[in-house]
Amino acid sequence: MSVHTNLDRRNSAGSQAAFMMGYLESLNLVERLHRLLLDVIKDEFERVGVIEINAVQALLLFNIGENEVTAGELKSRGYYQGSNVSYNLKKLVETGYMHHQRCEIDRRSVRVRLTEKGRRIKDIVAELFARHSEGLISRGVLDLDGIDLITTSLRRVERYWSDQIRYIY
Repeated sequence: MSVHTNLDRRNSAGSQAAFMMGYLESLNLVERLHRLLLDVIKDEFERVGVIEINAVQALLLFNIGENEVTAGELKSRGYYQGSNVSYNLKKLVETGYMHHQRCEIDRRSVRVRLTEKGRRIKDIVAELFARHSEGLISRGVLDLDGIDLITTSLRRVERYWSDQIRYIY
């Protein structure tokens, strides 16, 4: 075995270990960022006096926006990431933020859409995100190229993970 081949193996092993550390750190960061996003939304709602719904529910209203969807579509379209979608939908309907209606064609299916009250919550979240967008740019935290790089990278990881679920190798 040549010295060159040994060096290549060590460099490869070192690169793999460094990549693994970076990968684990990025996983931790994504999880922390999601929790932090919910805290930011919660703080905004406390500031404006909205206490009836939680941050997860507010984010769900924001993601649905002007669309009318079935409960099943919420996850498939990426509007909702949690496991307790039924609970949150029920609470949002009970508190008047969402309207639900049985589908005319398939009576088992329920379609949901925001009420005027729900649209006001969506607008509060949209205004918060618009302020964040402006702040990230004006403070030099991120520019268009930076956000494009982050988004592209996260989409690639999302695609890779989705493939892992669909095609176990």
